This record gives sequence, structure tokens and C-alpha cells, in this order.
Amino acid sequence: MSTTTENGMGGPRGREKTYKKTTSSALKGAIQLGIGYTVGNLTSKPDRDVLMQDFYVVESVFLPSEGSNLTPAHHYPDFRFKTYAPLAFRYFRDLFGIKPDDYLYSLVNEPLIELTNPGASGSLFYLTSDDEFIIKTVQHKEAKFLQRLLPGYYMNLNQNPRTLLPKFYGLYCIQSGGINIRLVVMNNVLPRSVKMHYKYDLKGSTYKRRASRKEREKSCPTYKDLDFQDMHEEGLHFDTETFNNIMKTLQRDCRVLESFKIMDYSLLLGVHVLDHREGGELGQAGGDGRRPVGQRVLYSTAMESIQGDGKAAEAVTTDDTMGGIPAKTHKDEKLLIYLGIIDILQSYRFIKKLEHSWKALVYDGDSVSVHRPGFYASRFLKFLSTRVFRKNQPFRFSPSKRTRTSIHALKSSSQEILSSQADERHGEDRRDRLGGARSLASLDGQVMSDSYLRPDRISANPSFFEGSSVGTISTSSIFVNVDNRTEDRDDVASSSTFTLEDSAICLTSEQSTVDVDMDRDDGSVLDVYL
Repeated sequence: MSTTTENGMGGPRGREKTYKKTTSSALKGAIQLGIGYTVGNLTSKPDRDVLMQDFYVVESVFLPSEGSNLTPAHHYPDFRFKTYAPLAFRYFRDLFGIKPDDYLYSLVNEPLIELTNPGASGSLFYLTSDDEFIIKTVQHKEAKFLQRLLPGYYMNLNQNPRTLLPKFYGLYCIQSGGINIRLVVMNNVLPRSVKMHYKYDLKGSTYKRRASRKEREKSCPTYKDLDFQDMHEEGLHFDTETFNNIMKTLQRDCRVLESFKIMDYSLLLGVHVLDHREGGELGQAGGDGRRPVGQRVLYSTAMESIQGDGKAAEAVTTDDTMGGIPAKTHKDEKLLIYLGIIDILQSYRFIKKLEHSWKALVYDGDSVSVHRPGFYASRFLKFLSTRVFRKNQPFRFSPSKRTRTSIHALKSSSQEILSSQADERHGEDRRDRLGGARSLASLDGQVMSDSYLRPDRISANPSFFEGSSVGTISTSSIFVNVDNRTEDRDDVASSSTFTLEDSAICLTSEQSTVDVDMDRDDGSVLDVYL
């Protein structure tokens, strides 16, 4: 195996993997010895409510290789094992239904499985044989940040056990030869018992968000945002209830992360294609058969982690789905989705602000992953809700263009019929009010009818103008011949001839202009429009 240093750089083959000059076998042995001692010692302490000072307690024990009155002998170098907030983490484990015996059995009695490094952090990952827990090495600043996070994390878990945020079950530190190796135990998002045909690390950003060539050469590579858009252009489709539950959970979790000023987290997404399932791909978790196959920690599966009816989630979580969320592609391929938010121990501190400022000068500031927490959360949610997760659209009848046109034409014709009927109902009223217009045929500036001198009688009736927009009157309904050759406004010699063939006459809004000019003693001519 290749040698791995703290920054994740590989070395020559044939040598055991190391982390901070500590071999992997020695590290796994120290983890199991230390957790076995501290959890066993914790059982002697009575159960009580968690107090504020419990979050800052650090217990330490020295484990020499020759053994002591309290610790067993071992063949690893001497080391000191520290346990952070043991009572608080015991409460977290109880909240998720993890009994001390099961916790010890998974971490101590069963061998730990070393995983290849899925990210660029250089951390080591160990998986328990029963698929329940992941042990990850973290940096000093991440461990310190988690310590500060614990009170708020405790409160959030009390209010919301159904969450896609990482579920931390323990924080430890191994000191050996002047080197500190900090470890965190958390839930396993992608069960080893289910083959992941696709695996993605999604941040919602586009800057350098494509898997490297080296990553693509792996047997199960972890792709990124741009790769997802290329490989799943239409996204992953869920039924409406499941989609709403996923987005509700993500929105709630992002609000929590934003309140803690956390950014640069990711959504780890595993896709299992049911149509490609082969024998033995599901339900073949490791272990010696002492306990049933599959994850047993409460709210640890993907279906249990999202908001919604707990009974419905438990009903769907069967051996066939292994806790995955049913989904489909746009081609109706059946999928199982496993997801969880990871890497939440990055706060927007001074160094991250400098990193964002520098990248924003060279690249698009909104495209880089490092950004202020509020913007990062909104961009993250927008990408997931529009590009990754989508609702199944119910089938709807869509009439053809020809059908839509005929319906529109029928609607228009019906409106014309109604309009013409309305005109006929007001025909009598129009004849009476336009009766004075016959006197306009003898417009010579001498005699005018009473209705002409008082146009307010016409304009005061709103029904008279209601038909101004009706287009059912043909041009043959009225013939207007206006002959006005007089340019001098003092000369009123003008002639107007009207031939009324139909009483359905409509005046436009220009009637108001006529009404204003009626009081003038000039030769203005009444214009009538259809």
C-alpha cells in the first residue's frame, strides 16, 4: 500500500499507509483500545441531564504498551487517549438509539475497514464492518470548531433528529510521540452493502468542480457538480411528497449551518440503479451474523433522515431499498438515492475570507466554493432544487395547436354573438338618442337641435359607449360623407350627408372631443367612427 502523509501525498507502493508518521495498523489498534476503555468507563457513571460544562470536559488516560492497573497491555507504541465531552456524546448516542454494547461491538470487537481517501483533505477514513459508523481523522482547527459547535448542535438534535447533517457520536484524540491525531465518529452516509453506480460531491459551485483524471480512473470515482450536469442533465425525479420532504430538510439544515457561519460543505450523493442490480448487491453487509443485516441506528438511513411522517419512512425502509430514497431518471430508470451533508467543520473565518477575496479577483466570485455563509446556502439550495432534484410531472392532456385555434375561434365568435345581442337590446335607446342627428343633415350654421346643443345628455349615458370596441358592425351599417372645404374657422359653410342603413352605430372616445367643441361657434364637423 502507498504511504500517505498528513497532506494526503502518496509514496512508494508496498509500504503500509501512514498518517502523521503513524502506521494505519497502529492507529486502528489505538482507536479500538481507547474507545473500548472510555466507553466501558462511562457505563459506571449515572445517567443525568447534560449540563453546559459537560461540553467542555476532556477526559484523558495513558495506555502504556506494558499495560497498567486500568488499561490492558498492547503491542503498539505508548499513547494517551483523550475523550471530549463524553457525557454529551453519550446523550447523542442515546438519542439515536445506540446502546453502549452495540457501539463497542461495532468499533472494538469487529475489524475496521480502511477506505480510500474520497477527498482532497488528506484525512483517513475507517468504516465499521456493520456499515454503521465512519471514523475520520480531522485537523486541529476542525476539532476545536466542533467543540464550540456542540451546545448548538445539541439543541438542534433535540428539536430535529431528522436531519441530513452529520451525526457525531464521539470526538477523540490520540497522542503518541509528540503527535496529536484527532478523530471523529459519525454516521455512514453510503452503506457498503449497496453498490453505488454513481457518487457525487456537490457544492453548487462551478469553479474547478469537475473530477480530476486521476479520480476518474478509480473503480468508483467521486464526481462533482459539472460532472453531474453532464451525466444527469435532466436531474433526478421524485414524487411530489418526497421532493418536498427533501427540500424542507435541506432548507432547515442550511439555516442551521448559516446560523453557525458554516460554509464550504457538500452534499454527498450516492445513486444506485435498480435496473443494473446484480445478485448480492443489496443486503450483504459485513459482520458475523450476530445482528441483522442493514443499518440499525435510528434516523441513520436516507429515508429516515428527511422530514416527513416517521411511520411512512419506516414502512418504505425495507430490505429491498436498504433505506434508500426511491427516484427515477427522465427515462424512467428506477434508482435508490443515498445522501447526506458532509464537511460542515469549515467556518467562514479570516483565512477563508482572504481565500474568497483572492479567488474573486482572478475568477468569478460567485462561482468559487468559498463564499460567505448566506450566499453559499442560497446557491447550494438553488442548485439542488433546480439541477439535481426535480418533481415527477403528472401527465396532462395538451391539446394540439389546431384544437387550441378552433377553441379560440369558437370563443371569439361567441363573444361576437353576445356583443351583437347587447347592441340589439340597446337599439331602441340608440335610435332615440341619435334622433337629433338627422337635423345635422342641414348643418348650415343656423338651426341646431336641442340634443346637439346639449351633448351632456349623450355622454352621461355609459351604455352609449359600451359598444365602442365591438367589431361586429360592418362598414355598410353607416355611410359617412363629410365634405369640408372651408379652411376659415369663422365660416361655417359645410355640408355633411348621413345615410343611416342600420341603427347599430358606435361612437369612439373621440366623442368627448366633439362635446368640448360643441359650444364653439365655428364650423367644426362631427366625426363619427365605427
